[in-house]
Amino acid sequence: MLSTTALVERVVSVGTVTGRYTLPNGGTLTSYFDEYRVAADPDLLFQTGLALAALLPPDVDVVAGLELGGVPFALAVSAATGLPAALIRKTAKPYGTCLQVEGQPAPGARVAMVDDVIRSGRQILIAAAALRQAGTLPTMAVAILIRQGEAKSLLAGQGIKVNAVVDETATTPSPSPRRS
Repeated sequence: MLSTTALVERVVSVGTVTGRYTLPNGGTLTSYFDEYRVAADPDLLFQTGLALAALLPPDVDVVAGLELGGVPFALAVSAATGLPAALIRKTAKPYGTCLQVEGQPAPGARVAMVDDVIRSGRQILIAAAALRQAGTLPTMAVAILIRQGEAKSLLAGQGIKVNAVVDETATTPSPSPRRS
């Protein structure tokens, strides 16, 4: 396994893309983090899965990937830990099973949500609501990258702890992609 510092440097190097990127809220960046570049590298996906797994407390029963960026990383964590995985859609599928939470985690299961980048925390709250509706207990979220902002305090107010491999909110932040 790579050291934490080496992993952070590799994730940032592989995932950072320079170029105009428009955020969902309409804001723009001159560089951004492309989690799919990390997920597409088998060794880096494996190493990232191990690092995310190390952030989980021992009482987690299920890992749940958020559509779409969190899915490959949740599956990597599941493979690293042996924990079952669930997948959380942004909205319930309008056909077939009509489910928002796939994988059928057991009622009462303690769930760690897995995402790629946490910026505002809103997607985590949507996923947590879907998990609660499915009868589970979303207790934490892990991500490759958490941006500076109020996400940690917003989620803490809902009883959801947050950890990340690259944490821009830390007092001594790990190297991370530049933001504009």
